[in-house]
Amino acid sequence: MTDELQKHLDSSLYGTPRIKPDEQKKYMGTFKERCYVTMTIAQMKNQTDRKNFLTELKKYSDGTVLLNGKMDISLQTTYIKLIKAQGNRFTIVSEAENSGNQSLGLIIAASEAVDEEEIDIEKKYPQSDDKQDTKEAEQKKSFWKNLFK
Repeated sequence: MTDELQKHLDSSLYGTPRIKPDEQKKYMGTFKERCYVTMTIAQMKNQTDRKNFLTELKKYSDGTVLLNGKMDISLQTTYIKLIKAQGNRFTIVSEAENSGNQSLGLIIAASEAVDEEEIDIEKKYPQSDDKQDTKEAEQKKSFWKNLFK
């Protein structure tokens, strides 16, 4: 009987015990194993990542989009319009972390564990090095052009 009384007093004083509270804080109240895709605030400003987000949003139409309530309101509004246009659900999480552009700004989450191997948008869609290769080729051409002028 005293164990139950102690549990009741502890929950009254400290609140209900939570499983993995640090992970839930980082992933806006959900667990990592429930995430399909995550985006930082900096990634949300990138046009390529935004297109990749729309691809993922179509793929996981059963998921709920969690938006960081502490990010810039104009960026938040842009993504709300995109999400509504696709007919998906979203929730604005006001208790989300805000440590600048590197904090999570958006998560597509499931209601149960999905255990995606990679959840970061830029790691799921690595940007090709074709742009760097063309710049290097142009630099090489311009060197030879300058040499034979």
